[in-house]
Amino acid sequence: MDGYGAAPFVSQAAAAGGALYDMGVYHISQLLYLLGVPDVERISGKTYQEMAMDPGRKEKSGFDVEELGLGFVKLSNNMTLDIIEAWAIHLNPFDGSCIVGSEGGIRFNPFSFHRSYADMDMDSTFDLNHADYRWHQLHEGLDAYDSPQRHWVAALQGRVPLLPTAEIALRTMLISEGIYLSDRLGREVTADEVLEMSKSSAVKV
Repeated sequence: MDGYGAAPFVSQAAAAGGALYDMGVYHISQLLYLLGVPDVERISGKTYQEMAMDPGRKEKSGFDVEELGLGFVKLSNNMTLDIIEAWAIHLNPFDGSCIVGSEGGIRFNPFSFHRSYADMDMDSTFDLNHADYRWHQLHEGLDAYDSPQRHWVAALQGRVPLLPTAEIALRTMLISEGIYLSDRLGREVTADEVLEMSKSSAVKV
């Protein structure tokens, strides 16, 4: 880990965080959406910046953000979310996001579905690209989800309801900030504590 990012990218003063903000926000928001945007109740987290790094590059970049962020989140409806985001770690790549429940589970990359049928465990894979093409030929309105821009236009046209992106973004930020706060305090924190202790860095114009 030797600070490949530009100096502002690896600086707490400019970027506020490392791997968690760089990659984690996408995974957290995706899972919140698929879980129905549940309420956040409690957050526990830890961040690390301990990997060996070229001293010259570290000094030049001022690298002071985490290369590994970990979190465990208690959500409403008896759900939990665990988070591992790493720029550098002494392990093979992680398998990616997954959702598991009492009736089955899915893994996102590569996409697979797991469930028991007739007392037999079954793992199934799907060609989502082929299915996506076929669904677009058979069903109207799916183009509204091909990109954020297409979705916005389709929502303005009244063809689809607007996705709750603002709500998802705020809860994603609540979880991310909660992980950093939990790390600083050395304990689990509630969603209310995160909101109370949050300090805005917005600049009034």
